[in-house]
Amino acid sequence: MYYAIISEDVENSLPFRKTARAAHLERLEALKAEGRLLIAGPHPAIDSPDPGEAGFTGSLVVAEFDSLESAQAWADQDPYVEAGVYQKVTVKPFKLVLP
Repeated sequence: MYYAIISEDVENSLPFRKTARAAHLERLEALKAEGRLLIAGPHPAIDSPDPGEAGFTGSLVVAEFDSLESAQAWADQDPYVEAGVYQKVTVKPFKLVLP
């Protein structure tokens, strides 16, 4: 089943994001290689695909896991969590309807 991992950043998270970005992307690439990643990306802090120093306000990952518990465990081990990027992470089931 798919699960949505909805993360909210702390204020001024960009420096934290930069230090942990490579490890964060590596985990997402692994999900992609396994065919389990549906979508992933950050929420820009301003209405622009490249927000520059404005940074981001959070992230969304939708991926396939065996259970809510395994999705939560994966989210808890995100390098962004350890780096202090996120102030809140919500994991919940996701039902793909479209496309």
